[in-house]
Amino acid sequence: MAAMHFPLRVDDLPAERRSLRIALVTETYPPEVNGVALTLHRTVEGLRRRHHEIQLLRPRQADADVALCDGGYQEVLMRGIPIPRYPEMKMGVPARKAFVSLWGRRRPDLVYIATEGPLGWSALQAATRLKLPVCSDFRTNFHAYSRHYGIGWLQRPIMAYLRKFHNRCAFTMVPNEKLRAELMRNGFQRLVRVSRGVDTQAFDPSRRSEALRQSWGAGPDTPVALFVGRLAPEKNLGALAAALAAMRGIDPTVRLVVVGDGPARRTLADTVPGITFAGTRTGDDLAAHFASADFFVFPSMTETFGNVTLEAMASGLAVLAYDHAAAGEVIRDGRNGSLARLGDERHFTALAERLVANREHARQMGVAARMTARELDWDSIVGQVEAVFTATLAAGDSSPDRAPLMHSLARTH
Repeated sequence: MAAMHFPLRVDDLPAERRSLRIALVTETYPPEVNGVALTLHRTVEGLRRRHHEIQLLRPRQADADVALCDGGYQEVLMRGIPIPRYPEMKMGVPARKAFVSLWGRRRPDLVYIATEGPLGWSALQAATRLKLPVCSDFRTNFHAYSRHYGIGWLQRPIMAYLRKFHNRCAFTMVPNEKLRAELMRNGFQRLVRVSRGVDTQAFDPSRRSEALRQSWGAGPDTPVALFVGRLAPEKNLGALAAALAAMRGIDPTVRLVVVGDGPARRTLADTVPGITFAGTRTGDDLAAHFASADFFVFPSMTETFGNVTLEAMASGLAVLAYDHAAAGEVIRDGRNGSLARLGDERHFTALAERLVANREHARQMGVAARMTARELDWDSIVGQVEAVFTATLAAGDSSPDRAPLMHSLARTH
């Protein structure tokens, strides 16, 4: 697969600007467990290894939450409130004056806004007032989620807000080409594709555990399908249930292991018998769950990327997913995974049947998936983020023409 090439590098800056002071604003960060939080943590660690100074501004997640300060890394905890339907997560509240005061005393070189909630909007307003360069991320399909919570009528105003938000930034990073094209059709400007990486040392087929499989009621030859993600309506869990029924039609011994939790767990348990619910898993424990399965079945159609897809591939699993987000970018159907036509549930279930009917082919696709994942190391991804920072600085506060910079950022080889 072609890698993106960024001729603009931090090394191209004057010597005194090569180590940047970056203010990163996000509504989510570990210990919260979700793809955005974990990806941001990887990005921050990579930027610190490149000797950048990071000021991380996020909501306080619990009363006992303590801001970390370690050399060139400083956390600033802001007031947060629970997110409706996601009470274990917090979102920020408006804090423009606090940002103006903080950055007025010590200006960052640039502001990187990773989420578009109230905290992100306040940061954008403050940065605009202080004339600080700003770039952003488009990380969550809020406009798509609205359809799954009975508020589809909000889709257009949500999209209008997101467009206004991101078009006030120098550049907006998006994780895949299809999303970039969709947003461009909706009037978003200055979009740069920056993919996601995967830790192929943490997620590795060698972490397979027969003891863990036995705890699931699976023997060495029992086919085990895995789903990892939040159990919520936007994950399209009806297609997961249909796929499991189809797989069991081929082999009644198929087991389904579900890692994650959420409001749809009870409904899934009541409608689909024989699921092993493993709850939320992290670190080496999560990696062992991935590696100990045989297939990864992921029916979501609302991801902006879907880090779990890469984690499953790195773990040597044959992935079944819709032609969307990460899967649409990195899976070659029939070679390193299975891609269903977007929205075609019958095609999705037919491909699920094939995984069980031809397990040797599934095993070969898992081997090829591991090879694909090894090309997506985090160091190169962080380098792409760093290049966007460089372009943001070069664009300046009021540059009328960013076309040359966009051309440089978009080049591939």
